[in-house]
Amino acid sequence: MSDADRERITARLRSAHGDGRLTFEEFEQRLSGVLGARTFGEADPYVADLPGGPVAAPVHDRLDLRASASTLKRRGPWVVPRLLRVTNRPGPVKLDFTDAVIPHRVVEIELDVTAGSTTLILPPTASVTIDDVELIASPARVKDLPATPGPGVHFVVRGRQRFGRLLVRTQRRLWRLRR
Repeated sequence: MSDADRERITARLRSAHGDGRLTFEEFEQRLSGVLGARTFGEADPYVADLPGGPVAAPVHDRLDLRASASTLKRRGPWVVPRLLRVTNRPGPVKLDFTDAVIPHRVVEIELDVTAGSTTLILPPTASVTIDDVELIASPARVKDLPATPGPGVHFVVRGRQRFGRLLVRTQRRLWRLRR
C-alpha cells in the first residue's frame, strides 16, 4: 500500500469523523491503525463499516499489453482491468485468466495480433463473445463456453486477428497437470 493509498483512506476517516459517524477516540484509534497498515487487508477493518465499504487495491480500467517478435503471456494471479488491449506483431499471445483477479462482470479485450495465434483461457463459469473480431486468414474457435452472459465474467473480444488462429477455451486438465 502506498502513501497515496493511506492518504485516501485517512481522508475517509476524517470525513466520517466530520459527519459524526466516529467519536474522536474512535477516529484516533482507526487513524493509527491505518497509518501502521502495510497492506489493504490490514487497513480494511478500520474502514469496512464506513460509507464506501472495505478498502480495495485500486483497479485500473485499462491495460496495454504489447510485444514485437516475441511471445506475449500472462498466467497465474494477475489483476485484469475492464479493458485489455493486446498488440503483438509477429508472435503468439496466450492469456490465462483462470487464476486471475477479475473484479468486473464484463471484460473487454481488443486484439491486434498479426502472424501469431491467440489463445485465451477463461474460467469455467465465464462466457465469451467474439463476434466483433475481424479475422484475416485466421480461423476462430470457442470451445465449451457459452456466448450469452451467465453467472460468471463475460468476455467481449473484438479487434483484428491476422494470419494466425484465435482459440478461446477453458483450462484443460490432463491427469493432474493443468495446461
